[in-house]
Amino acid sequence: MNIVIFGPPGAGKGTQSNFIVKKYNLYQVSTGELLRREILNKSALGQKIETIINSGNLVSDQIVSDLIEKYISNKIYKNRLIFDGYPRNLIQVKNLDNLLKKYEQKINLVLKLSVSLETIKKRIIERQLLEKRADDKESIAVKRYQMYEKNIEPVIEYYKQSNLLTVVNGEKTIGEISDEISGLIESIKG
Repeated sequence: MNIVIFGPPGAGKGTQSNFIVKKYNLYQVSTGELLRREILNKSALGQKIETIINSGNLVSDQIVSDLIEKYISNKIYKNRLIFDGYPRNLIQVKNLDNLLKKYEQKINLVLKLSVSLETIKKRIIERQLLEKRADDKESIAVKRYQMYEKNIEPVIEYYKQSNLLTVVNGEKTIGEISDEISGLIESIKG
């Protein structure tokens, strides 16, 4: 089973992905984590990514695609992936579809965590107290939220048309969201 989970930065994608990974023995492919790992490795690509992220912009589709393909092509992860924060636009959707077809896989479920900007701001402030992330400045968070909302609409439409999309209220408690997602996954597994 391959799952896509998306929502604006700070919506709880990572938290819910971790839960799904543990419960269903899937592997999380978080574009945010992949990008942060490149930055930590201090590679030339990592330095380029850091500059882009710190300016509040999104990394190019090609950079993200190359990082994602490493996981889709690995037989260990075949039909065991949860894509956290990817795809974010139609180019990425089409690219993901092509990569999955190339490696004889498909998406089984798409989850959209729906969360307001006010909730995102509150979560960013709470997260700053726990861990320092360069992308956790409120002004950057607002800019990324607005960019996300603008870019994601065609993606939502695409997955709606494919009958794969389920919108989950991301304003609920972590446990309530996890329970709802478990129910959705169980209904697909049969």
